[in-house]
Amino acid sequence: MEVKSRMRRTASVAMVALMGLGLAACSAGEADADLNPDEVSGEISLLTPIFEGSPGQDLLEDELLPQFYEEYPNVTVNVDYTTYGNLNEKLTTAVVSGLVPDVMLMGVGWIEAFADKGVLADLGELGLNEADLKESYTDEIVEAGMWDGNVYAVPIMLDTRFGVARMDILKEAGYDSPPSSWEELIEIAEATTVRSSNGSLERAGFDMMSLDARQAFETMLFSAGGALFNEDATAPAFNSDEGVAALGLMADLVNKYEVEDIGFTSTDDIVNPLINGRAAMGIAHNNLWTQALEADETVLDNLEPFVIQGDASGMFFGGTLATVANNSKNPQAARALLEFLSSPDAALAANEQRGNVPALTELLDSDYVQSNRFVQFAMENLEVAQREGGPSQWLEVRGDFAPAVQAALLGQKSAEEALDDLAALVQTSIDR
Repeated sequence: MEVKSRMRRTASVAMVALMGLGLAACSAGEADADLNPDEVSGEISLLTPIFEGSPGQDLLEDELLPQFYEEYPNVTVNVDYTTYGNLNEKLTTAVVSGLVPDVMLMGVGWIEAFADKGVLADLGELGLNEADLKESYTDEIVEAGMWDGNVYAVPIMLDTRFGVARMDILKEAGYDSPPSSWEELIEIAEATTVRSSNGSLERAGFDMMSLDARQAFETMLFSAGGALFNEDATAPAFNSDEGVAALGLMADLVNKYEVEDIGFTSTDDIVNPLINGRAAMGIAHNNLWTQALEADETVLDNLEPFVIQGDASGMFFGGTLATVANNSKNPQAARALLEFLSSPDAALAANEQRGNVPALTELLDSDYVQSNRFVQFAMENLEVAQREGGPSQWLEVRGDFAPAVQAALLGQKSAEEALDDLAALVQTSIDR
């Protein structure tokens, strides 16, 4: 397996070939030891939300799958492309119909639901175990693919949320570095907010509304030292003192410190406000670097990422993981495809195509990561990043978070009321 894995590596990652053996050698490699490619055969299906669109489809069909077929010539892969917006419906329909794809790519926070329903194969039975994976990934990322103590998924790519500052704007206001505490965040946000003579907002000091409200809250919650759920994911923990403080700060930034107005930015904005200077700081997705590169690369030197620091370090991560169907008729072929898609070369190519963050620690030194400062920053700080999800009911309740956060930002409820009401809804779902 080690020899074959190295054959797959491109020149761009050759420099990392000697850095640890990674997934291909330590975990998948062990599994591969009893996989004879010539004896692996069958027709399998792949459901993927990360290769949709022409660039992704070209990458998968013209580059990656031919490499897979070269190694496994007796396997045929039928691809079903979808988007994350349609993925849950696709998966749910597949489960109901009994036609579950052999290999499924799904998000962080999704594994729990489908593992709990018995849809996913226990990868431990296929030779992938937690200890080996943790030699190649940070612990939290491995645990995103686990349920009830067993491994059900292997990470391919991550997407992160962290603070970003426009340093040219901060320097004009007298600051030479991003905030290192909530207190500094408030101070700098107030100093960099610009309003016209009639009070209308022209520049937000701290933007929280150009990304999903749930993800913004989670990032602030983690920076407060809070958690979404208790340790065994049987009860909400986001309405703790830390959660109330985090949502309270978000509401105060809007209503007390007036560093952003409701509706000033939105998730539908074509250009992120940090790129066009409508915001001095904000919470952003790591692909802001790629967006700026395409929209106005002159701004890149002024974009500075930072971990939002409260009582803890606040950074959020989601991502895409590979799973195998529990009822696959060709489990060896499905296992081979999972191992291939999560191997260094294939994972790096998929991440580069989408501007995302590789999950494999060894890819930190790849040319792609080293050339993208936000992806590099994300990988260097993955140890403090936390994920969403927890209980198997997460997909049922995650949509309730944004309205609760918005109710607090609009002043319709106090932070405590909004979170307690949300916690009651979530607990009902967990207990159902």
